[in-house]
Amino acid sequence: MQRKPGSKSGYTSYEVAVLKLDVEERKFDLEWPGGKTIEALVEHASGLFIWAATACRFIGGHFTEKRLSTILGGDISTTAPERGLDAIYLKVLQSSIRVDFDESEMNEHCRILRKALGAIVTLFVSLSIDSLARLVKITAKDIDESLEDLHAILDIRKERHLPIRLHHPSFRDFLLNRKRCDDLRFWVNESTAHELMANNCIDLLSGELRRDICGLHEPGAIARDVSDQKIEIFLSTALQYACRYWVQHLKKSDSQLEDSGKTYNFLRQHLLHWFEALSLLGKISEAVLAIQVLEDMTDVSYVSEDFRHCTDYIAKAKKSPNLHAFIYDSKRFILYNRSIIEEAPLQTYCSALMFTPEKSIVRKQFENHIPSWICKKPRVQVKWDATLQTLEGHSCSVNSVAFSPDGKLVASGSRDKTVRLWDTGTGVQLQMLEGHSHWVSSVAFSPDGKLVASGSWDKTVRLWDTGTGVQLQMLKGHSRSVHSVAFSPDGKLVASGSRDETVRLWDTGTGVQLQMLEVGITTRTLSFSTSGQYLITDRGILGVSSLQSLPHHLERLRTLFVSNNCVVEEGANILWLPPDYRATCVAVRDGMVVLGHSSGGMSFLEFKEGLKIV
Repeated sequence: MQRKPGSKSGYTSYEVAVLKLDVEERKFDLEWPGGKTIEALVEHASGLFIWAATACRFIGGHFTEKRLSTILGGDISTTAPERGLDAIYLKVLQSSIRVDFDESEMNEHCRILRKALGAIVTLFVSLSIDSLARLVKITAKDIDESLEDLHAILDIRKERHLPIRLHHPSFRDFLLNRKRCDDLRFWVNESTAHELMANNCIDLLSGELRRDICGLHEPGAIARDVSDQKIEIFLSTALQYACRYWVQHLKKSDSQLEDSGKTYNFLRQHLLHWFEALSLLGKISEAVLAIQVLEDMTDVSYVSEDFRHCTDYIAKAKKSPNLHAFIYDSKRFILYNRSIIEEAPLQTYCSALMFTPEKSIVRKQFENHIPSWICKKPRVQVKWDATLQTLEGHSCSVNSVAFSPDGKLVASGSRDKTVRLWDTGTGVQLQMLEGHSHWVSSVAFSPDGKLVASGSWDKTVRLWDTGTGVQLQMLKGHSRSVHSVAFSPDGKLVASGSRDETVRLWDTGTGVQLQMLEVGITTRTLSFSTSGQYLITDRGILGVSSLQSLPHHLERLRTLFVSNNCVVEEGANILWLPPDYRATCVAVRDGMVVLGHSSGGMSFLEFKEGLKIV
C-alpha cells in the first residue's frame, strides 16, 4: 500500500485543501470541514495516501456532507489499513445505487457495473468508454450512467476519446478478491470476466474482419505505406484491441477449447483475415505468439496421420483433435510465411497460400481465397518438412549462427558485415549489430546469454550487449581474419581462432589478451571443455594454460553435426542436404540444427534422440 512519508496529517490536509477549492463554488463555510473532521479523516486513513485521496474524491462529488458523514461513520481501523481501504471502496460502489431505484433497476445497475468494471480491471490496455462499450456489448450511455458516481476510484475524462483508468491499482485487487469485496453484487470473478472479454472480442472480430479490410486492392501493397488515418477508419480502437488481445483473455479465462467451440469456428472462417489485420497494425509477431498459446491450450485425443511424426503433437492428443490439428498447421503457416505477410498483408491470400504445402489444413480451408487471376498454380511440396522457419534480413550470405543458452535467441554473422539477433519463437529480428568493417565469420553467446562475441575478417573480435546492441569491447591482436570464437563456461574468457594460425584468450571484462597459442593452422572449430580447462579445436585439445597436461579422458562432445552435405549423428549420415539447403555455416543446440545459407536465409531442423531407422 502507498504511504506518504512524514506527518500522517500532511497529505490529508493537502487533499482536504484541494477538496475545499472544489466545494467553494457551492458556498461552504471557509472553515469547512473543521480541524476535528480533518483529525478524524487522518485517523481513518491509517497512513494510507490512497485512502485519503479516494475519500476526498468521493466527498467532493455530489452530496458532500452526507458522504463525509458516511465516511466518518464507519469503524476506525488503525491496525488493518487494507480493511479501511476495502471499506471506502465498498462505500463508493454502494453509493452509486440511487435511493429511488426499485429492485429490478438496482439489479440491472449492478449487472452493468459488474460487467463494465470487470472489463476495466482485466483489460490489457485501457480503453475509452465508447471502445469499452463495443467490447462489453453495453451502450455507451448505460456505461456513462453506471460510472457517473465512481470518479473517486476511476479517472474518467471529459474527452470521450481518452481511456478510463483506475486511480490506483489496489482497486483492481479489491474487486477481484471475493473475501475483500464481500458485497457480491460488485465482486468480479476474474476468470469469468476474461472469458466474457474473449468471447466478445471473437464476436467483434467475426463481425468486422474481412479480406482487404482497408481497401488496398493492390496485392503488393506494403503495410508500412498504409497511413495511420486509413487504418483507424477501417480498424477501430476496439477492433484493434480484439485483434491483439483475444487470445490473452482466452488464456486467462482457463477455458477448455473444443472442436465445436467458438474459437475453432472463428479460426476456420477468419484466420487469414486476422493475420492481415495484425500485419496492417505492425503486430504480426503477436500472431505467432498467440498461435503458440492456443497450441498449448488445446487438449487432443486423436492424431492425424500427417502429424504422427511430431511427438509434442502426440502428447497433446486427448480431446480436441481437429482444433489442435488446425492450430498446429496454422503455426507452421505463420512461421513459414511471417516475413511476406508482415511486409505485404494481401500476400496472405496470394504467395502465402499458394506456396503452402498441398496437404496443409490451412491451405485446404482457404484455397478459394487464392485470386482467380492466378490461372496455373506451381507444384509445391506435399507436406510440411522439418524446416520451422526461415529468417530473412541479411543482404549477403550468412557465415555463422549460434543459439543463446536458453534457446530464445539466435545470432547470425554475415558477409554484410553485421551480426543480427533473432527471436526463435517469432522469427523477428531484435537487434542489428553494426561495427565490423569486413565479413563476420563467427558468433557465440556467453553462458548467461548477455553477451555475443563476433569474429571478423577485419581481424577483430567484438563483444556486444544482447539487450541493447551496444558494442562493449573491441579485441585487437590477430594479424589476419578471425574465423572462430568461443566463451569459457564461466564467461570470463573468450577464445578466438585466426588465419594467423594462433588461438588467443581474452579477458571479457577488460578486453586484455591473456594468452596466445600458436597452433600452425587456421582454427575454424573452437569450443571450451565443460571444465573450462581445455580448448577443443581443429588442431586437437589445447590447454588453456601452457603447462597444463591433457586429461586422461575428455568430456563427451556433441555428436550431431553437418559434414560433406549431410547431417551426421554418432558418425552415421542421417540426412542428405540438397543443394538449396547446403550451409555456409552451422549451429547445433541439443537436437536442433541451424543452417546458414549463401542466400542470406537460415533453415531450422530438429531431430529427436534415439535410433534412426527408415
